[in-house]
Amino acid sequence: MDMLTELAQLRELLDRSHKPKKLVLAASEDAHSLNAVFNAASEEIIRPILVGDREKTFGMAEILNLDISKFEFVEASSPVEAVSMSVKMVHDLKADVLMKGKVGTSDMMRCVLNKDYGLRMGKLLSHFAYFEVETYHKLIAVTDVAMNIAPNLSEKIAILNNSVKILNNLGIAKPKVAVLGAVEKVNTEMVATLDAALLSKMNQRDQILNCIVDGPLAFDNAISVESARHKEIKSDVAGDTDLLLMPDIEVGNVLYKSMVFFAKAKVASMIVGASAPIVLTSRSDSEQAKFDSILLAAVAAEYGGKS
Repeated sequence: MDMLTELAQLRELLDRSHKPKKLVLAASEDAHSLNAVFNAASEEIIRPILVGDREKTFGMAEILNLDISKFEFVEASSPVEAVSMSVKMVHDLKADVLMKGKVGTSDMMRCVLNKDYGLRMGKLLSHFAYFEVETYHKLIAVTDVAMNIAPNLSEKIAILNNSVKILNNLGIAKPKVAVLGAVEKVNTEMVATLDAALLSKMNQRDQILNCIVDGPLAFDNAISVESARHKEIKSDVAGDTDLLLMPDIEVGNVLYKSMVFFAKAKVASMIVGASAPIVLTSRSDSEQAKFDSILLAAVAAEYGGKS
């Protein structure tokens, strides 16, 4: 496929496979999630398995005017039990994608990381967000805005590799990665710039593969050719970035919400690095964002095997 410019283009990637992915919605009594799952099922992107409180789920569906009678349903006595059952289904290969419903993130992740039946593969889990921004010429990914608070160098390598694998699976053979800092020059007082320089050099030495890494780059010259030229930055990444690597969760979280609420960007997001994609959206994310996240996760499951 040519360069991706809209999240809707992910549907074209999935059209190559005619078998919908099985998605299990943990704690299914959530209006926005239920609606997004219903719409994704209607487009044959997924085959849903709903796990939760039957009375609340079907009552919610009736209010929303959704016919979920043909969906597979598994009764659970509590949201925590629903998550545990859902994770076990994915672990046992009875489902391809896990999605968070009306349950706390901490409860969800506790089951995901369970040593006996969880989805961890011995590496770091991280958050991947894919944005469609009207003012940028292609889709742009951001990581990590929700999982890892203050990643050190080795953790940043894992976060970077998780996201690069997703982008490779989406057909981007050599995604351009901008490692962000407050400035575009190395400053020994600013750890983010030191990490960025090391990541860039490691990429040059083939210690980080399947991408082009440059940093430190400030946000403006990472996404603007004009800004990079003005500052006389010579870079294959500046102004044409595919992936923005955050210095920490606070910067990432602010950027994510600024893009959604100020720039009105569309976004799809998921947790990666587990044995299957995990749709874990924010409570403030729109129903469209949940639908697009399901679509992204289905594509990741189709082309990535293990995420």
